[in-house]
Amino acid sequence: MTNKPEQPAHTGSGPFFERRYWVDVQHPRQPAPELFRNVKDNIPEYSPDLLADFKKEKGQEHELNVDDEFSIKILGPWNGDVRVSEIGADYFELVTLENHPEAGRIRFILCPHPSLPDTIRFEIHSWARSRDGLVAFTYDTLGMGKRVQQQTWETFCQRVGEKSGGLLLGPVHVETVKQSDSETNVSRDA
Repeated sequence: MTNKPEQPAHTGSGPFFERRYWVDVQHPRQPAPELFRNVKDNIPEYSPDLLADFKKEKGQEHELNVDDEFSIKILGPWNGDVRVSEIGADYFELVTLENHPEAGRIRFILCPHPSLPDTIRFEIHSWARSRDGLVAFTYDTLGMGKRVQQQTWETFCQRVGEKSGGLLLGPVHVETVKQSDSETNVSRDA
């Protein structure tokens, strides 16, 4: 893989979206640091291959480091590449690279639940715009990309919850904040 430039949100087109997908798991059998390490080092195992097939192009298999890169075969007309931009004790972040359908970043977080004991929350949080007007039209107006993306990240969250061995407290929650030049809309799914 060549050194493609990053594609930050300000270079994109159309509305800016902030999206959150999360699942809460009570009484996980796997300690949070161990579960997080497994997710971080095995991203392709958690993503549904038919919707978003991650293939590591730069970096060691089963180990995640800053500057590692993945190519993603995405259901539909566009594929994309991402680079690991940050790794913390309980999160890692990917940024989109040139020609990815989106321009922005996405963060994967595993942390204690804010109020429930012996409960963890796995969250995927993204900040992005479409790469260009055609992608914006297909994603936002027709809704095609949105459905694939939502199903991908819901499945990812469910698989993390299942891997924990704990009790999933309800379905995956989805929240989208759409900001255009003139308004902000928030939508939530259970």
